[in-house]
This record gives sequence, C-alpha cells and structure tokens, in this order.
Amino acid sequence: MNGPEIALTLAPELRLFVAAERRRPGTPVTTDGVSTLGHVVESLGVPLTEAGRLLVDGREVLTSHIPAAGESVEVEAVARPQEVPGAPLRFLLDVHLGTLARRLRLLGVDAQYESEDIGDPALAALSAAQQRVLLSRDRGLLRRREIWAGAYIYSDRPDEQLRDVLGRFAPPLAPWTRCTACNGPLQDADKEAVREHLEHGTQRTYDVFAQCLTCGRVYWRGAHHAKLQTIVENAVREFGATAA
Repeated sequence: MNGPEIALTLAPELRLFVAAERRRPGTPVTTDGVSTLGHVVESLGVPLTEAGRLLVDGREVLTSHIPAAGESVEVEAVARPQEVPGAPLRFLLDVHLGTLARRLRLLGVDAQYESEDIGDPALAALSAAQQRVLLSRDRGLLRRREIWAGAYIYSDRPDEQLRDVLGRFAPPLAPWTRCTACNGPLQDADKEAVREHLEHGTQRTYDVFAQCLTCGRVYWRGAHHAKLQTIVENAVREFGATAA
C-alpha cells in the first residue's frame, strides 16, 4: 500500500494475529487510500469475526469507513458475552475441533461437527444455510464473506476451548440431553427396549439408560461417567445451566 498513513492500536487479545512490529500501540500503517477499514484490518491478519468496535479518533465507525491520513484507529476485541442476533444460537465446527464439539453436545449445546474435511467453501455455505456460528482455528476460513457468523478458537487445549466458547457466547446449557456422537436429542429409555444394543455385562450392571432419537445410540453411566460428570459440573458451576 502507498497512501494515507494511520496510527493503529489493536486490543491486546488481537495482537497475536499480526506481526510483532505491528503490536505496539499507535503503530503506523500505510493504506492505499481506497480500501475500507475492515479490509485494512483483515489485510494485517485480524479476522473481522474477532474485531469489536472500530474507533477512529475516539469515534465509532463502520467497517466500510475509508481511513484518511493522520487518523488514529483503535480496534477493540469482541464484547463478551457476544450477541448473535437473528437465529437460535447454534454452532458448526470444522474437522479439527471434534473434542470441543463432543463437549458442547455433552452440555446440551447444538454443535454440528464435520468429521471429514469438506473444504472451506462447503463449511462457509453450511454456516450460511443453517445460520450457525462457525468455530475454527483457520483464519482464512473465518475471512470468507459467505459465513453467517464465526469465531476463532484461540487455544488448542479442549478445556480452554470449551471455556472460551461458553464465556464468549453464553449458550444455554442442558447437560445430558444431546447425543455426543451425532448431536441428536436424547430421551430416557427403558432397559428392555434397548437390551439388544447392550453387552451382557452392561445388562447386568446398569439399569438407567438414554437413547438418541436420531442415531439410536444408547447411553448409560459407564466407566467414563465420572470424567464427563466433572466436565459438566465445572461448566455449570462457572457458566450456569439455563435450560431445562
């Protein structure tokens, strides 16, 4: 770019997206004089899904603002909890976030997960068609214009990923109501009705079951229940269960 120079300050949370020399408050950035502020921010590496208010000389502007020479620009982080208007809060996760998807489902959060890499265009189109918030660690994917809404997952650790999503979007939690395998709803199941799905040891040991209405998978409080219970208790303690 070779045009007006602006002074750019990024919120601390956003500085990881840009080169080290761009992280200092008031960093000079030369624009081309015709690109929007949204384009300038994205060209530096910051997905607009992560940008909150844009302030020019202290005044909030739209992403369509054309920067002028000498302007002081501040890019804030997204406000938390983030409101996602226009549809029930639902998520779509890319192929790399399977553990996060299963944990969201464990908490009753609608989280569609693509277990195979269907490609960025297909994911973006699915986000738009189903009005789902696309969760990804792929910055390029989050820059696609056709996505309905999106969010960058900052950590590669499932515990931190879960806390990030719950803290950012505050989805209503309804633990143990959703299938962790396919995202379908669960209902209580009579032991006799699901007996054919159970091994003999399970039949002898357990009496309380639930079954997915979509894929038919049967659930009971088996060997991994204590670990799952801890995940649920920690999430409910910090973020609350706000659904029945």
